[in-house]
Amino acid sequence: MNQVTVTLPDGSSRTVAAGTLVRDVAAEISPGLAKAALAAVVDGTLVDLSCPLEKDAAVRIVTDRSPEALPLYRHSSAHLLAAAVTQLFPGAQCGIGPATDEGFFYDFIVDRPFVPEDLDAIEKKMKDLAAEDLPYERQMWSRDEAKAFFTKRGELLKVQLIDEKTAGQREVSCYTIKDPETFVDFCVGPHVPSTGKLKAFKLLSTSNAYWKGDARNQPMQRVYGTAFFADKDLKAYLTQIEEAKKRDHRKLGRELGLFTFHQWAPGAPFWLDRGTTLYHGLANYMRDVLFPAGYVEVKTPLVFNKALWERSGHWQHYRANMFLIESDGETMSVKPMNCPGHFLLYASQVRSYRDLPIRFHEQTPLHRNEVSGVLSGLTRVRQFSQDDAHCFVMPEQIADEIERLLRLVQRVYGDFGLQYTAKLSTRPPEFLGEIATWDHAEAQLKMALDTAGQAYTLNEGDGAFYGPKIDFDITDAIGRKWQCATIQLDYAQPENFDLKYIGADNTEHRPVVIHRAIFGSMERFIAILIEHYAGAFPLWLAPVQAIVLPISDRHQAYAASVRDQLRAAGLRVELDERQEKIGYKIREAQLQKVPYMLVVGDRESSEGTISVRTRSGGDQGESAIGDFIAKATEEIAKKNL
Repeated sequence: MNQVTVTLPDGSSRTVAAGTLVRDVAAEISPGLAKAALAAVVDGTLVDLSCPLEKDAAVRIVTDRSPEALPLYRHSSAHLLAAAVTQLFPGAQCGIGPATDEGFFYDFIVDRPFVPEDLDAIEKKMKDLAAEDLPYERQMWSRDEAKAFFTKRGELLKVQLIDEKTAGQREVSCYTIKDPETFVDFCVGPHVPSTGKLKAFKLLSTSNAYWKGDARNQPMQRVYGTAFFADKDLKAYLTQIEEAKKRDHRKLGRELGLFTFHQWAPGAPFWLDRGTTLYHGLANYMRDVLFPAGYVEVKTPLVFNKALWERSGHWQHYRANMFLIESDGETMSVKPMNCPGHFLLYASQVRSYRDLPIRFHEQTPLHRNEVSGVLSGLTRVRQFSQDDAHCFVMPEQIADEIERLLRLVQRVYGDFGLQYTAKLSTRPPEFLGEIATWDHAEAQLKMALDTAGQAYTLNEGDGAFYGPKIDFDITDAIGRKWQCATIQLDYAQPENFDLKYIGADNTEHRPVVIHRAIFGSMERFIAILIEHYAGAFPLWLAPVQAIVLPISDRHQAYAASVRDQLRAAGLRVELDERQEKIGYKIREAQLQKVPYMLVVGDRESSEGTISVRTRSGGDQGESAIGDFIAKATEEIAKKNL
């Protein structure tokens, strides 16, 4: 009998018969590991425990402590959901059911929309199936057999997926729960061994969806759920969801008068006066940070001929997401990003090594043709701006420039009280340029990260098509992570656009471009801030920093003079002139999350003072106007949180 050698993570090895299942290897190591095992990583590939070992391999058993475990667990939960739906709703067609960062979902074609009572019934059926401890079994079917099976069942979406994903293959992978009559799905897997492993899950909501997220395709019903290994983690997440609902930027955006949307401009926010103040405040904050650091602000056209996008590579890689325009018989596009325009701007004059680094900064609107099914408040829009910049550097300046950018990220996120982590994204499957150039670029980024002492994780294959990048995830007040800042190293586009500078040797050299954004999309960053602060912005950022509240009509003139003095000092102040009781005005100001409420009545009018209240601390006592201005101005200057 043939033997194979299994190498374990601790460096030890053992010899087993060829064809031995991974689960048997786990059992040989220890009964406890066999009980805890969910899957395995064999030579870097995640596989089922039923996978046979046919050759020498490095094997790591996956348990609930492994990094791969939670996505695996949630993917299996999505299959459990689909099994429950197909049993309760005969004739339901299954779409796709992936794991997500927050849980999982599955899309279905059903006769009617799901209602809350349906979710209760589906979740109960899921629990019943979990209690039966039914096996997830991978079966390899011939491609024709699989297509015939799903066609007979009327699941034409599965037939379409098989056609798209298995062209040229003789066999396809299908997973059953117990047997094909209970549930079967076309899926590459892997999955947990059985439904009994799934204990802490919860269905959360339903929504309308479309096949592949395209409104032109088949309408579907999507069911969202989440799953964790322990009930305590599930309960903590459900508590977080309730808090997130209170902080939802779409809800707070309406209540605080920041922005609105209209069906005639899908994915494009209308900024109201307070929202516009917030938007400009962030934009100007970034200018204040960048200009002393050697950046110059530029503006480039919004519409370019397709020839530009063909040269940049976006026409081949990104055309589906671009808004196209026909003008005078030529195809044009509204720009989805600033970089090609900046390349043209750089190339518009001769550059010397003495000029470098050159740092272009731009905040003009960008447009991307996101499908309607994915639009969501400010976090997924079609029109947006970025705090965008491109740094043109000599190769020997890369390390210093990246280190400067890492310090910039640290400063900006520190001003907003945001914690963050970094990840290095490497060469994707489709890329421009030579592999050797990519390897060198990735090495440069690693060196800069190490030199700066910035901890990071490796995100293999997720780089931009023109170069590797460092992405930054920020963590908000309730523990959610958001990807925001990015630093991208680009050797390919300077070659594409024939960018040059005259070196110290008086010959032409090729610069390197560093693409970078700190906020990322301004719209999305504002959404994150709204939810992070729950709408209660720190004083320096608040659209309305103080509101003057006269107790009665006879105090209006004095209240107006207070407002005018504060405005003259540079504070953003409003006056509540409504004929309402002072208690009502205070409650309204608190609901609007205004940092300071300045109450004026007979005593304040006669003494030339104000009574100060804060939105969280209540009554702060009486203050001279000048003293309040000095205190507020200092708080703003320090960017207190």
